[in-house]
Amino acid sequence: MNESNTATVQVTYMELLESPAPAIERCGVERIAREHLSLSDYLTLYRNVGESLRWDQRLRMPEAELRALLDGGLLSIYVLRDSRDLALGFCEFDLSAFPEIELRNFGLIPAAQGSGLGPWLLTVALHEVWQSSPKRIWLHTDTWDHPAAIRVYKRAGFGVYDVRHEAPGML
Repeated sequence: MNESNTATVQVTYMELLESPAPAIERCGVERIAREHLSLSDYLTLYRNVGESLRWDQRLRMPEAELRALLDGGLLSIYVLRDSRDLALGFCEFDLSAFPEIELRNFGLIPAAQGSGLGPWLLTVALHEVWQSSPKRIWLHTDTWDHPAAIRVYKRAGFGVYDVRHEAPGML
């Protein structure tokens, strides 16, 4: 049976309850900044990062709903860019249930993976978001995510608080 026919995926729920691990030092031409993305730019980046990971939640959202979400001030999106200003990845936080913050989407385009940029993006973004004094930052990752996801999250300070088997549509 191939993965696309699997009835459930293993979902690991993780949380950060104290100041994140120190931001990783990096010398390079890449930069990270909090950005307000247009609908088009957001969807392009979401596809570029998430296509190989089967991300589709934002693609299934009605355009007006996604536009309202992007313009509503309850998302905090950090974008990693190269020297040519091309987006290499992003880290998206949902602030709607503050003081609890959900790390909603995080990843790099395939060409940028394996070079240490993902952990750097994550730690920089976590430090920025932590400045708002949340109670916790939480996330879920599943068996379809990048194989290094749990390891990267643990290194950033997250701990596992639940593991479930869920239908892919629930994610």
